[in-house]
Parts: sequence; C-alpha cells; structure tokens
Amino acid sequence: MTGRRRLVNGLWPPRVTRAQLIVALLLFGLGFGLAVQVASTSDTDSALRGARQEDLVRILDELDDRTERLEDEKQGLEKQREELENSSDQAEEARRQTIEKERQLGVLAGTVAAQGPGIEMTIEDTKGTVESDMLLDAVQELRAAGAEAIQVNGVRVVAGTYLSDVDGGVSVDGNKIKSPYRFKVIGKPQDLEPALNIPGGVVQTLEKEQATVTVERSDKIVVDALRAPKRPDYARSSSQ
Repeated sequence: MTGRRRLVNGLWPPRVTRAQLIVALLLFGLGFGLAVQVASTSDTDSALRGARQEDLVRILDELDDRTERLEDEKQGLEKQREELENSSDQAEEARRQTIEKERQLGVLAGTVAAQGPGIEMTIEDTKGTVESDMLLDAVQELRAAGAEAIQVNGVRVVAGTYLSDVDGGVSVDGNKIKSPYRFKVIGKPQDLEPALNIPGGVVQTLEKEQATVTVERSDKIVVDALRAPKRPDYARSSSQ
C-alpha cells in the first residue's frame, strides 16, 4: 500500500472523540444563540426605526416608569434589610444587657462568684472581746465606702445578712464563725481602706478591745462564697 493510500485511510472516515463532539455541540449552540440575538436586535432596531415619534415617546415613558418602579423596589428592599439588621442588633444588645443585669443582680444577691480589686481585713481576737455589733459596724462602713461584694470566713454577706453573738464567736446568718475574722471585700481599695482607718472608726474601735487588725489592698480579691437563690413565697412580679 502506497503512502498516499495509507494517509487517506487514516483520515477517513474521521474519528471523533466524545470530548470533541461535546465541544462541537457547545460551539453550535453558542453560534445559534448569537445568531438569534443578532436577529432579535436587528428586528427591534428595525421596529424602532420605523416607529412614529409618539410611539417612541410612549416607549421611553414606559421605560422611565419601569426604571422608577425598580428603583422604588430597590429602596424598599434596602430599607427592609436595614430594619432587619437594626432589629437583630437591638435584640443582641438587649440580650447582652439582660445577661449583664443578671450578673450584677447575682453579685448583689450573692448567688454568683465575683472578683475584682479590693481589700482583705483580718481581725485577730485572742481576748474574745469582739462582738457581733462590731463586725456589723465594719460591714456597714464597708458598704458605705462602696463595697460591692463581701464575705466573712466563707459566709457571703448580702443585704439581709444578720449577725448575732454565740459562745466562742459570732453567728452570720446562722453560720458560726470564730477568730480570726477574715473579710474579703471587692470595691475601690483607695476608698475602702481609709474608711476603716478614720479616727474613731472600725480599726480604732477594735484595737481598743485589744484586737489586732490588718488591712491589705489587693488588685484581685475573689469572693466565691455563694448563697442559694431563694424564691419568694408570696411576692410575684407585677408584670405577670
């Protein structure tokens, strides 16, 4: 077989792969779509060229009206989006404030632990002369100076805390504690310490009873004694 014959046999019949067939179909479809678009544009241009002035004005007015409607719709959608975003932000801020308020109330009620700057006061009563009213004066003086959380010997002090004298020590809300009395207080140290050391104040009164008092400032005081939350028996929220 001659070389020319072998060349003809290799080229015919043509061998078309699957990929080549797909590419050919895509090219055909693209060409057909372009041809249709060109024909449509040509028809439209021809129609506009043959239209009367009144028809052209009407068409322009309709296009302006449609553009205005679309712009109004766009602005409406943008306004809805902004309202949804603001609503979401407000809901998140309300949730954050609620959590923060619960935390603050929990600190005041003694149901959650707290930490922050403050002081530690230790009262050594080797003579047994320190009475409950002296410790209560210390608590009240600390509160007046801005104390936000107080615990004494592992007992959390809250708004309704009461102190009484018992044999060998003092009772705090029914919990007996004894010397040394250790106060952990969270608040501004620069206000708490001077309040205890004013002339005729807590420290001088305790020292007159031959008690030894030390007050130390700290950047981190941990008040971790907790009170069990108490549900009121009769009081209910007025919003219910």
